[in-house]
Amino acid sequence: MNQKKQNSSVPAIIVCILLFGMISFVTNLASPMGDVLKNQFSVPNWMGTLGVFANFIAYACMGLPAGNMLQKKGYKFTALAAVAVGFVGVGIQTLSGVAESFAIYLLGAFVAGFSMCMLNVVVNPLLNKLGGGGNKGNQLVQVGGSFNSLMGTAVIFLSGIFVPNILEARISQVFPLMAIALAIFAVAFVVIALTKIPENKPEAVVAGEKEKYGPMSFRHFVLGAVAIFVYVGIEVGIPNVLQKWLQNGGLNVESGAEAIASTVAATYWLLMLVGRLVGAAIGSKVSAKAMLSTVSTVGLVLVLCAIFLNPANTVNLPVFMGTAGFGVAEVPVNAALLVICGLCTSVMWGGIFNLAVEGLGKYTEKASGIFMALVCGGGILPLLQNAVVDAASNYLVSYWVIVACLVYLLYYALIGSKNVNKNIPTE
Repeated sequence: MNQKKQNSSVPAIIVCILLFGMISFVTNLASPMGDVLKNQFSVPNWMGTLGVFANFIAYACMGLPAGNMLQKKGYKFTALAAVAVGFVGVGIQTLSGVAESFAIYLLGAFVAGFSMCMLNVVVNPLLNKLGGGGNKGNQLVQVGGSFNSLMGTAVIFLSGIFVPNILEARISQVFPLMAIALAIFAVAFVVIALTKIPENKPEAVVAGEKEKYGPMSFRHFVLGAVAIFVYVGIEVGIPNVLQKWLQNGGLNVESGAEAIASTVAATYWLLMLVGRLVGAAIGSKVSAKAMLSTVSTVGLVLVLCAIFLNPANTVNLPVFMGTAGFGVAEVPVNAALLVICGLCTSVMWGGIFNLAVEGLGKYTEKASGIFMALVCGGGILPLLQNAVVDAASNYLVSYWVIVACLVYLLYYALIGSKNVNKNIPTE
């Protein structure tokens, strides 16, 4: 009977993993699009990142409504709505190329962000639920995260193929990527519509009277929501500032700094894929608490060493070079240490989510919406880190922001993740 139940869940698990990939593909599309727009419209660097910012800020606007939709309408309805919104968002971005309008692109990025938030609200609790929570639930989230990283890496490959010269790029060159994204959304809508997805019992979804308790009644969830805000800031901030540092004097080369910097940053994301594959392999045997505390500690050591070591010391770093495959670049040892942090950040999302929703029962769906609202940390904390760069005129000093964030994650893993509200009814 148990084996039959597991087999019936396989289609839903596959759909969730595919949705994880869609999230990464569309989200990571914003970075090459931003670079194209920056050069086509000759706007400052900070304006080139507005697409990424709009994408993440959409989470803050849509997180709670998406959580309420999930609680009232269920997983399948919310997933279908998310895919439809995503199709519209990418469609608007495509129109920005036809109209050659920066403003239309930002609107499309914002709408696409709504979709990514809604999809995240669905896939994270559903995969955790299909895995039965605990270590198995964490393992399934890590599997989804692996496909997420794979699709993110695919965007780097494809953008390098379609936009070989970023300085002379035009939005029209990115149209094939837009077409791929639109096709993915169209196919996903049909697949989701035909897939049987397990829903909560009606009494767990619809509340007759105003609830006395909610997700925010659980201390470990509140602290976990803050941890997600912090984590996404870490994940985005490390490669963001790293790439800028290497492009602006961090490399001791006469030419080619921009190309080397981008490939070093791409290697960070590739290592996130490697880390998630390892996390998926050991997720059923290693607890989320042990996983999160370990990677937070290792990440803290790596970043501190990157801050204090002399950048004059260099190492040969194997890097991912897009269509050219792999190569070796001489980079400061600090950069190599920051790249290795990708192995640490890779499994943090799944670990934090698993710990934060453990024991929430019927409040899990609404909790997922709150969680997604705080993903906006990926747009806010990197801005803070870059403000430190401007104030200190030193890129490596800005990584003290990352240190503070990692200290918080270590605290959450060891202490803050404990459920001290077990007296609250969750059935």
